[in-house]
Amino acid sequence: MADNSLISAFKNPFINPLSVASCESNDFKTVVPNREIIAAAAPGDSCEFGSNKYFALCGLGGVLSCGITHTLVTPLDLVKCRLQVDQAKYKNVFNGFKVTLAEDGAKGLARGWAPTFFGYSLQGLCKFGLYEVFKVHYSNLIGEENAYLYRSLLYLSASASAEFFADILLSPMESAKVRIQTQPGFVGTLREALPLIYKNDGMNGFYKSLVPLWMRQIPYTMMKFACFEKTIELLYKFVVPKPRAECTNGEQLIVTFAAGYIAGVFCAIVSHPADTVVSKLNQYKGASAMDVAKKLGFMGMWQGLLPRIVMIGTLTAAQWFIYDAVKVWLGLPRPPPPEMPESLKKKLGVA
Repeated sequence: MADNSLISAFKNPFINPLSVASCESNDFKTVVPNREIIAAAAPGDSCEFGSNKYFALCGLGGVLSCGITHTLVTPLDLVKCRLQVDQAKYKNVFNGFKVTLAEDGAKGLARGWAPTFFGYSLQGLCKFGLYEVFKVHYSNLIGEENAYLYRSLLYLSASASAEFFADILLSPMESAKVRIQTQPGFVGTLREALPLIYKNDGMNGFYKSLVPLWMRQIPYTMMKFACFEKTIELLYKFVVPKPRAECTNGEQLIVTFAAGYIAGVFCAIVSHPADTVVSKLNQYKGASAMDVAKKLGFMGMWQGLLPRIVMIGTLTAAQWFIYDAVKVWLGLPRPPPPEMPESLKKKLGVA
């Protein structure tokens, strides 16, 4: 059992071989239920790849990357949401900033920062932490060769699974944020918004936008992770002039930022119609997602796309940069892009 588990750990394309060191049989670490692999931290790493500590620290990286970045772009998010729900008043991005500054002053641009910070911190915890869990879990379930051959499907499945749970934590704060930012006469702080929403709508007030939130966030996250992982692989293969192992941490972080921005542009386009529906849904009491979509029409669901591309592109790039930087800071294992297993090379006759 120990020998087979050790071989499995070495062959898994998503596990850094350096983090699986030879050790005594009592050094078992449970990574997947009903499966054990022998793992030990490689020199310079603070923990083993796939250990509970590794997953927890990845979750912390997600908290920092999502919480900080979303809070920093609150002014642009506020204008984007207002542009989506009232284009007659907020005609474009620049006009949106002008009107907001004229009516609420500079302080008004920070409206909704608290639900943004807490909501997306919780979302980041699950988005990044559970993504790492599901990626290792699914790759072990399907085996090393399939994990490599179908790695894009693996990224899509792991990220979709993680985001499903992340949105359950995000939904109450997203509902409060959108109402604070777009509903005239609504309260201006999180501590006032939560009890008011519960008083008026009960628990449904926090979760009535959960389904459209899944419709927005799950495709967004699937694109975010799959596109990022594939872009990283292609950049190191065709663009970066030297192997990843020879790049400094700073150079690797630059590649991470570039791949993140490319992924962010695609994310914004894929998820924008659902994002518009979420913004309008929290504005109208008793309306369903289908009602809002019909009222908006096809073209109406694309309002505010340009500012969202700028926001999400920058946001996604910054998130991946912070997440990878946290891994460097905490000394977490950072496996290189997956390589074709030796067994598959032999089958395909690859030298």
